Amino acid sequence: MGQEDTYRRMKNSQDIHNQWAFSSEDLEDRLALTLSPPSARPRPPPPLLPLPLQPALHQPRPQLQPTKSPEPMISPPPPHHPFYIPTLVTGPPTPTQARQELVPSRPLRTRRNPPKVRRSGNSEVITPPYPWATNHRATVHSLHNLLSMGIHTIFGEVKCKKCEHQYEMEFQLESKFIEVASFIATKKSTMHDRAPREWTHPLLPTCRYCEQVNSAKPIIDRKKKMINWLFLLLGQMLGCCSLEQLKYFCKHTKNHRTGAKDRVLYLTYLGLCKQLDHTGPFDR
Repeated sequence: MGQEDTYRRMKNSQDIHNQWAFSSEDLEDRLALTLSPPSARPRPPPPLLPLPLQPALHQPRPQLQPTKSPEPMISPPPPHHPFYIPTLVTGPPTPTQARQELVPSRPLRTRRNPPKVRRSGNSEVITPPYPWATNHRATVHSLHNLLSMGIHTIFGEVKCKKCEHQYEMEFQLESKFIEVASFIATKKSTMHDRAPREWTHPLLPTCRYCEQVNSAKPIIDRKKKMINWLFLLLGQMLGCCSLEQLKYFCKHTKNHRTGAKDRVLYLTYLGLCKQLDHTGPFDR
């Protein structure tokens, strides 16, 4: 019995010594790890996060917070507009009134080009004012028809600018027309669609009474339908007409009537000559 107890005590003391030895070595290792620089310490790898299989298509809706009761809104002042007339309202405006105030009323616009109504006196068919005129405005018979009707002389009224005598003057139809037609055939290429000075400032006949040169001015009727166009053509005195009267001729003969007077006068000469002889060199 005494030997067994001695053996047990010796074994226990050896086990305690071994445990203390392991504890001292473990303590030294821990101290060495603690005192070592931080760069030398191995860092644990970051945790791997699982990748999402599909991107989120819809974000979660934010939770709706309870709304507060809306405060009464004060209507803004009406906009300043030249056609706006403010109205005095004692109470809050109704939705219909608010809409009417925001949209200003527009004034009624009149048409710029009202429909033209032909007056009863503006018919294209009229009573011929002269034997050589037709029943259409600003139109004369052809030279062939006039000669076949026995009309060889064209007359008209003139008035002297000096002695103021008013009398009737006549021109020979065929000879005077040949004179005008020859002038056009000779100088048409140099006119450039403009009346020459001989037409814009015509040389008037000499007065029969006082014998004043360049004095017998033709009397042009105020009514445009009564203008003696053939008499003015043969005397080359169409330049005495106003621009308005020349435009009247071009209007009723379907000619271009805009532009300066020399252009409209040029078209009037060519238009009348073409009425007398449509085969002549009187095209534009």
